[in-house]
Amino acid sequence: MGIFLVKDAIRLATERQLDLVEIAPQADPPVCKIIDFGKFKYEQQKREKIQRKNQVVSVLKEIRLHPNTDVHDFQFKAKHAANFIEEGNKVKVSVLFKGRELAYTEQGEELINRFIETLSDIAKVEVAPKMEGRSMSAILIPLSKKGKKQKQG
Repeated sequence: MGIFLVKDAIRLATERQLDLVEIAPQADPPVCKIIDFGKFKYEQQKREKIQRKNQVVSVLKEIRLHPNTDVHDFQFKAKHAANFIEEGNKVKVSVLFKGRELAYTEQGEELINRFIETLSDIAKVEVAPKMEGRSMSAILIPLSKKGKKQKQG
């Protein structure tokens, strides 16, 4: 409608039995609208609710292994990790080294690489294997979020 003095804008709003609402206070001059404030608040809450509904929350699940983890235990943990990934969660694969096992970090790296290879059809590597203190870890994320949404809908 153009630029108005504040008192003229308030008078115009009261004549129409509506409210003068400041939309962009940081603008120069500040931007205001003459609208029904109750309806404005309701629509704003509705928009926020839809945004919260569409928000995807990813949880980081951790799978712990040791350098001498047996084949069956490895497969069991890989199956659990696959379930976590199919649910849309991230998976952190950690190989924990105790005592003298720290001398065999290459075995731990082989184990993580085998884990990544096992899950390569449903997950990709977000963080490559790296040593952190007495453990080596990598983070895997789901390949696509499309599959998850199709199952829900």
